[in-house]
Amino acid sequence: MTDMSVLEIQNLTVRLPASADRDNAVTDIGFTVNPGEIVCVVGESGSGKSVTAQAVMGLLPRELTPTQGVTRLDGEDTLTASSQRLRDLRGTQMAMIFQEPMTALNPVARVGTQIAEVLEIHTKLTASERRARAIEIMDAVQLPDPDKMVDAYPHQLSGGQRQRIMIAMALVLDPSLLIADEPTTALDVTTQAQILKLIKEMQQRRGTGVLFITHDFGVVAEIADRVVVMQHGRIIEQGTRDQILGFPQQDYTKMLMASVPSMTPPERTPVGGPEALSVSHLDKTYGRRGFLSQSRIVQAAQDVSFVLRKGETLGIVGESGSGKSTVARCIARLIDPTKGSITLQGREIATLPETRLRPYRRAVQIVFQDPYRSLNPRRTVGQSLTEAPMNFGITRQDALTQARDLMSLVGLSPDALDRYPHQFSGGQRQRICIARALAVKPDVLIADEAVSALDVSVQAQVLELLDDIRERYNLAMLFITHDLRVAAQICDRLIVMKSGKIVEQGATAQVYAAPQDSYTRLLLDAAPGANVEFGQGSAVG
Repeated sequence: MTDMSVLEIQNLTVRLPASADRDNAVTDIGFTVNPGEIVCVVGESGSGKSVTAQAVMGLLPRELTPTQGVTRLDGEDTLTASSQRLRDLRGTQMAMIFQEPMTALNPVARVGTQIAEVLEIHTKLTASERRARAIEIMDAVQLPDPDKMVDAYPHQLSGGQRQRIMIAMALVLDPSLLIADEPTTALDVTTQAQILKLIKEMQQRRGTGVLFITHDFGVVAEIADRVVVMQHGRIIEQGTRDQILGFPQQDYTKMLMASVPSMTPPERTPVGGPEALSVSHLDKTYGRRGFLSQSRIVQAAQDVSFVLRKGETLGIVGESGSGKSTVARCIARLIDPTKGSITLQGREIATLPETRLRPYRRAVQIVFQDPYRSLNPRRTVGQSLTEAPMNFGITRQDALTQARDLMSLVGLSPDALDRYPHQFSGGQRQRICIARALAVKPDVLIADEAVSALDVSVQAQVLELLDDIRERYNLAMLFITHDLRVAAQICDRLIVMKSGKIVEQGATAQVYAAPQDSYTRLLLDAAPGANVEFGQGSAVG
């Protein structure tokens, strides 16, 4: 160990339970993090990234057992530290930012109180001093109007603001080590860019060492000083950012980088098929004007108009709150539009009452973002795939035959129909969700952030599958995403939404090459590593 290291991990091995698919979660792990340095750990789900971080923090689940190695924080081994000592170290010398701030924050406590709680545990500051320090750190992480926001609850903040609160809590005591576990995965590109810039600025200003866990190579290109690549619980390659991104040595690293979608859209022949869906002057308004109370009106979608053709993939991009998912849910009639027209192959469905919608339910199907919550954990995959076809009159035997064919189509074994969702990986579950959506032979398939939670290699496979299915079935696909790399590769045309309105639409290649609206240019510029073509051996600037 050098005298400079904030964190040194040596020969770390953590054993998995006897029922697991391999002996160890991580085997013989070793690397360092120095002051003022950002070390990015990359790899697919199950590679051991988070287990490594949990071992350092003393947060390993009981079923995981460290069998050898050391994790030295400023020279002190956290693996052998007592529970009381670990509580003292967390916050003062090491802190962690988690992926999902809504599950990490207490929903019934004000955010300022949650920041102040760290100070109450570890300092002798008075209540007024703790509040003042909470406001000061909220200002430091660029939260708007911290004097008022200090009394807000988590649900009153946006995703990016909640993540800033998590960063404020982590940095309030100036720890030597900051561990960030996928802190930007679910964020819009603009918010993601702001969070990455904030972490880098504060790390440079405070000299904090940062261990940044991610599967996003765009993030790696943007912030990493050094990169550690993990696979199946082992480190297979590590080096400087320029070495790893510019000259990867291992086939696995090359595969990960080759799976990263390019920001350059391929040339696509315009789709000239018949209209599958037409949306005209669609509005969706939430809230109402109160008689006594102050009115609160939110126009989630305003004057939205577009056409989607058979065999075409139309993308909708924009930040959270732009109205992307609202439009999708109106089209699927999961919510009722306030006004406007939605025609499905010439049939008006926007104004149909619920009692007359059933014949059209099969025509529009949605694949949602989270495959874990989309499938009923108590039903087998076979039951999930046969339920809808049987509801529309198909016999059980025919539905089972079709389910087996669909499993093969999405690259899974037909023999797995009797298994439950928890017996599949996240990527496999998303394939099952796609199969379920196809089971009723829809005319329009809506993919609502369907690949955003997946590893880059699995994401590439699912995108290829969606493209293949669209072509094979001549499907019309509405693809909603905040990932501009994904949109570039799969969408024939693109709609850009902001604050409920369409600000630009056109052929994807045209929108990327010559964006007409300043907001579109802002989105494109904010994409992490936007100027890097991964897997091409490009130098990183």
